[in-house]
Amino acid sequence: MKYEELQESALRLNALYEQLETKLYGRAWSTEELALGFMGDVGDLAKLIQANAGIRNIDDYKSKLGHELSDCLWSIIVLADKCGIDLQAEFTSNVEGLMAYVSREIAA
Repeated sequence: MKYEELQESALRLNALYEQLETKLYGRAWSTEELALGFMGDVGDLAKLIQANAGIRNIDDYKSKLGHELSDCLWSIIVLADKCGIDLQAEFTSNVEGLMAYVSREIAA
């Protein structure tokens, strides 16, 4: 799946969540609330990474790890969109800059 397809899927899911949040709470989550939800997912991800490293016991951690990584990616895509960030362009620029920096450091 290409990034544009991932983004489209993430934003469609977010639109559904916003409908559900409006039904349950009278309004959709703010970007601040989305970020707090993301922080919870990152905490869950950290525990699953520990399980993957063998220092925490979590049943079926491998499939849960994939799920949590996906949740985190969804949050990042949605937050970038809501903040007006072209995540694909930023990622490309950042990785290219870091590759150039690391390559120069290796050669030095």
